Amino acid sequence: MSYGVTNEGATMNLATSAHTRTAFDVDLQGLVRMAAEMGGLAERQILQTIKALAKKNADLARQVIDDDAALDAFQTKIEKKGIEIIAQHQPLASDLRETVSALHICSDLERIGDLAKNISKRTIAIGNVILPISLIVGIDHMAQMVMQQLKLALDSYASRDVSGARAVRDGDLEIDVLNNALFYETLAHMSTDTDNMAVGTHMLFCIKNLERIGDHATNIAEAVDYMVSGRLPPSERPKGNTANFAA
Repeated sequence: MSYGVTNEGATMNLATSAHTRTAFDVDLQGLVRMAAEMGGLAERQILQTIKALAKKNADLARQVIDDDAALDAFQTKIEKKGIEIIAQHQPLASDLRETVSALHICSDLERIGDLAKNISKRTIAIGNVILPISLIVGIDHMAQMVMQQLKLALDSYASRDVSGARAVRDGDLEIDVLNNALFYETLAHMSTDTDNMAVGTHMLFCIKNLERIGDHATNIAEAVDYMVSGRLPPSERPKGNTANFAA
């Protein structure tokens, strides 16, 4: 009597395995799509909050604050889906890295939304106070750099591009340099008149929030690098940020 696996049984096992793999791929693709959509919302939040700051548009700033709830909802939805994927499919190796990286990325995107919301709150507090043109231009330039970093990080996630992700990590230094320059320019503006102190403090927080958005873009890039290569990035990230409130 033979107790070996029959051809029919082997075929069924292969079919089951293929079905399981297909189900996992569908779930993972859905997770990636949600993360990409959340990334688009985060980009829009940054654009809107910088526009509100530059135009002193309190109504637009309030809209950014209200829209942050959509990013929070996305994070909750993605985290729930990611946990379901891990529980149902028990992915290993690269599949597990894909799933966990999506969760890390959505967490950074949620923080980016919070930072954009904080800038909008500062915008409302600043009101119609006239700021030095050079400072406004510098902040706008910093915002554009941050947007480029975030876009490159999200593009590298979509295309699984390790070189693009590493370029984001290296590019963070430029944001740090500009952060330093704007920090000290704002301090100089505050020192010319005590009436500038309150508004200058709000501007310092806006500048710092932009720098932190750049850091979160770098976090996303590092998650992409790990997801694709399977190797953690060097522990010491290139940093050029020497400006802080203690200084």
